[in-house]
Amino acid sequence: MPKELDDWHAQVGGFVARPNFDTYAEKYADYFVMQRRNGIIELRMHTDGGPARFGFAMHNAWAQAWQEIGNDPDNEVLILTGTGDQWLGVPDPTGAGPADATRPKDFAYEHGFYDMTKLLENFVFGIDIPTIAAINGPSIAHTEFALLSDITLAAETATIIDPHLLAGSAPGDGQQLTLQELIGTKRAAYHLYTGLPIGAQQALELGLVNEVLPADRLLPRAWELAEMIVSRPRTARRLTHAIAQRPWKRRLVQDLGFGAAHEAFGLYADGIMH
Repeated sequence: MPKELDDWHAQVGGFVARPNFDTYAEKYADYFVMQRRNGIIELRMHTDGGPARFGFAMHNAWAQAWQEIGNDPDNEVLILTGTGDQWLGVPDPTGAGPADATRPKDFAYEHGFYDMTKLLENFVFGIDIPTIAAINGPSIAHTEFALLSDITLAAETATIIDPHLLAGSAPGDGQQLTLQELIGTKRAAYHLYTGLPIGAQQALELGLVNEVLPADRLLPRAWELAEMIVSRPRTARRLTHAIAQRPWKRRLVQDLGFGAAHEAFGLYADGIMH
């Protein structure tokens, strides 16, 4: 936050403290390695220091982290990436929790529908600074918030995939929404049905990503872009983000709840989740 505003807040008094970087960096340390320099905050997803592996706890942490990061006025540009050579790997067996039969009755809502929707809503509606995603490699799923970012970079090995139908559930948690918006209804339907991954070069040609780079150039390029953006006037760059995100806000309002409800009902009807 500009020093003049900080000084004014101190003089006037009564303002509620905003989130502190050191506090939330520690709070989410099991899921992100965070660093911040000159207002640029980098979030690197991980599991035990290696490539991130999906789990319900991670799913829940993502949605909450977006809120605190977005509410910290000292964050000016966000870079989101993964660890090692994968964006997101196979589910973490320790993060799945008890078997379905022992899960509490509200599990489906809290860790199905609620986390499913807040993961995207909090990213799009809760973060008011420019966002850059650097997809560092292949992923089993959940590249949707990388595609929701203002700028999306991809390593040459990166893949984008929606595997829901192959795994026995309807594709409704947000990846389908980003595919429909960015590559069109017909192409999206093909990938939703087949589950075929979209490679980095094809993703560039289809307009899913902005640049494809060698792995060792991915993060340096993200930082180059972030430093260029942060050098622009603060209000202008934040309002540019608002303009860039407007189509996503409209799309989420129209379609996210519909897709999430259909995926959740399908899981319930098939006895996969209750």
